[in-house]
Amino acid sequence: MSLTSRPPYTGGFTPVTDEVTAFDLPVTGRVPTALNGRYLRNGPNPMDLDDARLHLFTGDGMVHGVRLRDGKAEWYRNRWVRSAHIAEALGEQPRSGAPVHRRDTGPNTHVIGHAGRTFALVESGPRPYELTYDLDTVGASDFSGTLLAGFTAHPKLDPATGELHAVTYDGGGDIVRYLVVSAAGLVTRSVDIPAAHSPMMHDFALTQKYAVLYDLPVTFSREAAQAGNPLPAAWNEGRGGRIGLLPRDGVEVRWFDIPPCFVFHTLNAYDDGDTVVVDVVRFPKMFVNAELSGNSLSTLDRWVIDTVTGTVTESRLDDRPQEFPTISPAVVSGTHRYGYSAVTADLLRFAGPTAGLEDLSNDSLTDGLLKHDLTQQRTEVRHFGRGHHTGEAVFVPSENARAEDDGYLMAYVHDPDRGASDLVILSAQDFTGSPVATIHLPARVPLGFHGNWIPDPA
Repeated sequence: MSLTSRPPYTGGFTPVTDEVTAFDLPVTGRVPTALNGRYLRNGPNPMDLDDARLHLFTGDGMVHGVRLRDGKAEWYRNRWVRSAHIAEALGEQPRSGAPVHRRDTGPNTHVIGHAGRTFALVESGPRPYELTYDLDTVGASDFSGTLLAGFTAHPKLDPATGELHAVTYDGGGDIVRYLVVSAAGLVTRSVDIPAAHSPMMHDFALTQKYAVLYDLPVTFSREAAQAGNPLPAAWNEGRGGRIGLLPRDGVEVRWFDIPPCFVFHTLNAYDDGDTVVVDVVRFPKMFVNAELSGNSLSTLDRWVIDTVTGTVTESRLDDRPQEFPTISPAVVSGTHRYGYSAVTADLLRFAGPTAGLEDLSNDSLTDGLLKHDLTQQRTEVRHFGRGHHTGEAVFVPSENARAEDDGYLMAYVHDPDRGASDLVILSAQDFTGSPVATIHLPARVPLGFHGNWIPDPA
């Protein structure tokens, strides 16, 4: 195996080469005894760095996890998701349902717990892969025969019903599909939405009334696919942009025009009388020349959709480059005051050489986390120090939480002095104070994408 990485797998994204299992992890501070479960995070970790088709979004999936119980950090594990490609490379038998007819990197984008099971997720066609509690791969899942095609990397869990909502697409297909997965893990609703232009719908938003769709000018590019681009998506400004409101119990989408832009991730959305409020991390451009480069920096923005006048008003909530927005899971699809996001310089550098990126190349952005108080219109900044690569944070509400920000933030942070990573647990209400606990891992966790806190059954 070659260890000579090249863009995009350099810096914080440099892959690790070993699967590690470690027990009784050292801790600075005290792990809250109420935190019983696993913090899991997924991301690309290509096994073959000489692959000419390497792309940040298509590397082999690897899940990293820490198990907490009774105030102790019991174990750390990292495991490649066993696609047929990875199973073959490791001398193992293919797992059930793993595609063998094409290069399958395994789901590399998200990992969730639902209906008592653990799933690794990716968008654009593939099915979820089920994992065991200890992160071994069971195989591809069709939700007990109810999932007819692929899934998404960004489902939304309704905290009131326990249902999982999703908007899925298949690169090059002519529809997108709205799905509802019951609390028991079965698809109970499916709505096909015509989309002949094959848009890339990486994420969507959920309110108590609507699924909110983003039909933006990044579309499947047949030319890029024929040229062998591993991610054949391209900026198609002529299409413009629009937001769609699909009633949760309906089949017709109402569309609202907006200026061209691209959104990878939603902070949250909610209904406010005759309007719908949607908070997103917004890029003016993305996938120029079918690459994740040559684009623009992100900002935290708000869309207010007026269902009476048919207009959309856009405003700026925070102009700092950021990504991976999150909120308390207790307020998903309802009103929110607080939001959290990450400043991950190695990720933002992939935006490419446009205005403002000279600052990034001079390393003026230091990785860290942001806490947005959208009521008071202020933002707190939490830095961990230069060289401390910081990934997405996950919010975990306290038991019997009395306020929206009563809880903890968990994130993997690379410690350059140790050459390894920590799982840092912060008090959301004391965002810039000393960590509640810092769990010292025996290995480095590369920058990746998304994860979750999955509590153990009560």
